[in-house]
Order: sequence, then structure tokens, then C-alpha cells
Amino acid sequence: MKVIVDLCVVPLGVGLSVSAYVAACERVIREAGLKSQLHAYGTNIEGEWDEVMAAVKRCHEVVHAMGAPRITSSMRLGTRTDREQTMDDKIASVERALAKDEG
Repeated sequence: MKVIVDLCVVPLGVGLSVSAYVAACERVIREAGLKSQLHAYGTNIEGEWDEVMAAVKRCHEVVHAMGAPRITSSMRLGTRTDREQTMDDKIASVERALAKDEG
């Protein structure tokens, strides 16, 4: 089953800057060969359910290995059975609606 996930991983007990930890998670996602889009407060990821969830687990493992004693993550996810849909499809749909409103 395909899934689109919005993931936010927050290491706790590591100080104020978390960019090194975010970069480590991004590397995990890229190494998994998953399509992703980094944004200001997380990462959108798309792929097969098991592969995406394995990457989320691996992110936690890597961030703990970097010294984070605690991690809190939030995740929103969506699946659909009527048709396949990508992150790009969802964005294009909104862009079309905006263009329609402007035109």
C-alpha cells in the first residue's frame, strides 16, 4: 500500500539547534530511496507503507545513536484505494484551484 507521510522528528535533551539531527534523518530517507520533500517543520515522504515506516524507525535509531536521549515525533499519514496519488499530484491540484480563482 502506498502512503504519504508528514513526519516531524524532534530530539529532546540535545540543546537548541537540531539541524544536525534533521539532516541525519534526511540522509536516512534519501538512502532508503524514498521520494521526500523537506519543509520548515518536517518532511513529506511518499512510498510503500513498509519502506516508509522502516525509514521512520531508522530515523529514530540514528538520532538516538547521535546522543539524543529522547525523541518525540509527530506524523500525519494518508492512504487511498481509489487511485494512486503522489505529493506532486496533491500540490498540482491546489495550484490548479488557485489559478482558477485568479483567472
